[in-house]
Amino acid sequence: MSQMSKPNERPRRTALPPARENIEKLEKVVKEGNHYGAQQMYKSISARYIAAERYAEALDIIESGSCLQLADGQITCGAELAVLFVETLSKGKCACDEETLDRVRKIYKKFPQRPVPQHLEDNDDMQKLSEAIGAAKTRVECCSSFLRAALKWSSQFGPHKGGSPELHLMLAEYLYSESPEVDMAKVSSHFVRGSNMKKFASTLVNFMGKCYPGEDDLAIARAVLMLLSLGNLKDANDLVDEVKKQVQSNEMEYPKSDLMQFIDYLLQVLLRDALPLFNMLKANYQSSIVRDPTFNELLDLIAEKFYGVPRRSPLQGIFGDFFKMMGDM
Repeated sequence: MSQMSKPNERPRRTALPPARENIEKLEKVVKEGNHYGAQQMYKSISARYIAAERYAEALDIIESGSCLQLADGQITCGAELAVLFVETLSKGKCACDEETLDRVRKIYKKFPQRPVPQHLEDNDDMQKLSEAIGAAKTRVECCSSFLRAALKWSSQFGPHKGGSPELHLMLAEYLYSESPEVDMAKVSSHFVRGSNMKKFASTLVNFMGKCYPGEDDLAIARAVLMLLSLGNLKDANDLVDEVKKQVQSNEMEYPKSDLMQFIDYLLQVLLRDALPLFNMLKANYQSSIVRDPTFNELLDLIAEKFYGVPRRSPLQGIFGDFFKMMGDM
């Protein structure tokens, strides 16, 4: 009579070879140019290691595959494995520490950075431009998916509830450098979490040099208000100081507008327990504040952070996720 397994006995794990054997085998498939075949093998083989709870080896296999595919220009394949790498970190409950962040950084650096060509004239060149823009959009979407997944993992298994500052910085820089049409609001929403005001200032100054007239003061004001909505008065002041310093060294002009005057006064008012002064300032500069539909919402968050004023209504719109994140802090 055959022996029956005990009710609480775990099923025997299938014998799996050391990860290195599969990594070397799959490298050959990629080098032969069979990227699709390799992709399916990376997913199916790593799934066996995950099922056996051999997460460290699964991660080694997936990381190798992602880096190889990205290095070969297979952006979609590489990004798919990059996201799988992060999902495996979560399944394995891997801590967001410096060693693991190094591995995420290694994959991130494999995403290509290619500037979209400028000054094109004839039809062939326009066709190339169209193709380059399409490729850039794909790169941005793929890299963003990977880094957003990494941010989610880092918020669950790391010390920062809003996600790792380093990952926010990576995403901000990639969005800025690679997007065919830069959305400074989205870029800034990650920079404010990135804890590097020097890089943030450099990006703003670079943007000032190529944006449409009247967008430069909006970009600076938005950045400052976002930082203040986090209750981060020190970084807001540091950012303004750094932008002014870099503008001067680049022989550019710092924007002079009512909106910039409002920001300067606001930074001074928030040093004091002076809600009536805050409200007066907001009323006096309302015509400048309404230039961006999100500024009043950010100011509501600032009033809550600095003066305990309850917000009037749930926050919606372009910064919905950002505002929700700020409110949960």
